[in-house]
Amino acid sequence: MFRIKTIDSYVFKRFITLFVMTFLISTFILLMQFLWKHFDDLIGKGIGFGVIAEFFAYAMASLVPMALPLAILLASLMTFGNLGENFELTAMKSAGISLFRIIRPLVFFIILISLSAFYFSNNVLPITQTKLWTLIYSLRQKSPELDIPVGEFYSGINGYNLYVRGKEKGLLKDLMIYDFSAGFDNATVMLADSGRIKLSEDKKYLMLLLFDGESFENLKSQSFSTNPGSIPYRRETFGKKEILIDFDSDFNRFDESILQDQHISKNINHLSISIDSASKVVAHRQNEQAVEMVQRRYFGRESAWNRSLETGENIRVENYNSDSLFYKLDKPQMEMAMTMALQKASEMKGQIEFNKLNLGEATLYVSRHEIEWHRKFTLSFACLIFFFIGAPLGAIIRKGGLGAPVVISVVMFIIYYIIDNTGYKMAREGLWTAFEGMWLSSSILLPVGIFLTYKAAVDAVLFNTEEYVKMMQKIRAFIKVKILKMTNENN
Repeated sequence: MFRIKTIDSYVFKRFITLFVMTFLISTFILLMQFLWKHFDDLIGKGIGFGVIAEFFAYAMASLVPMALPLAILLASLMTFGNLGENFELTAMKSAGISLFRIIRPLVFFIILISLSAFYFSNNVLPITQTKLWTLIYSLRQKSPELDIPVGEFYSGINGYNLYVRGKEKGLLKDLMIYDFSAGFDNATVMLADSGRIKLSEDKKYLMLLLFDGESFENLKSQSFSTNPGSIPYRRETFGKKEILIDFDSDFNRFDESILQDQHISKNINHLSISIDSASKVVAHRQNEQAVEMVQRRYFGRESAWNRSLETGENIRVENYNSDSLFYKLDKPQMEMAMTMALQKASEMKGQIEFNKLNLGEATLYVSRHEIEWHRKFTLSFACLIFFFIGAPLGAIIRKGGLGAPVVISVVMFIIYYIIDNTGYKMAREGLWTAFEGMWLSSSILLPVGIFLTYKAAVDAVLFNTEEYVKMMQKIRAFIKVKILKMTNENN
């Protein structure tokens, strides 16, 4: 009994050390990938260290559910790969200890990790994601630092483009300024020999002081002429010109309440309530549109009775052929009928587009909440699946270290990510249900994990090339026999 407990402790210590290391590495890699996507939101904004540290903390917390499956896969693959490479796994099996008994303490630990991951996704992740995306939206609205480059256009000032040919002791040389604040059709171009730019004391405005230049203002909005060549403009020559531009350089944080109705900020209970409420709205709108289409616009006809253009009497349209009625009309009546048909078709198209927009918004709201509801389970379940892929795979290949395990783990995780992302997009677009889309990756990888666990338990050789060569030879011989048999039968 003491020997078994010692083995449990030994295997667990080997795994937990690698798990902590791989989890930190996985989190760092995913964090760098996330940071690269939001690189433009951080660089050049003059953000303090505290805000950047807050961004990294929220981002790391939001990436934990994604980093856990990858860390478990890599750690289990390396652990059992090392045990197999050092013949420790063989020694344990020779002593009568089965693979399931060896991995039993790790199974309990992975189940605990999966439950903890679900608790984290349900209770902590909505808070961190709300804070993270509120911070991202606030950063996107932050004006960049005023650092005008030389020799290239600078568009960091909203509604303006600046070009500077040189700088000398804080004085900008040969300025070219395009003012699009009033729209592109009413643009103003200013040229100046030199100028200075500085912020106001309250850092709410940008003060632009220009020397020895001229400006060209488009007066298209004040023109009443329809001739494009006669659009007036105003030219002004100045020795000194001052311009005041709105430029709020302070970091203004949005209130977190802007995301309170978004799916990322809700737990299981709140998601279920939102799905139930929104589903009732969708069903009500569907019924309203169905009744409207049947009662008022069935096949484009408002009623079963229409007024005849020839006699002026009401006739029941289902008793007549529309083509024959149309060809009995004279030319003016045909033109009138075509005009009315086009008008009704246009109205019908507009009504359908409005119904689609009205129903599509609510449907998208429901689908995103359903996707988030299932995601809280699938990411936790993925931890369990990846363990039953990594542990038996490591026992089969018997390769430790950071070579083959890392390559195999990355390939498996990429396959999982592609499948999971495909299912997510299919569910988001409404082509599949949220259950089908979000559980697609689990339904594919679970049989793989079961198959690998079975092969490892019976000590099957999975990567023996000779076995596959023999299998291909048997298949080739079987095909040849079938072809010869069919040839003889035809002859």
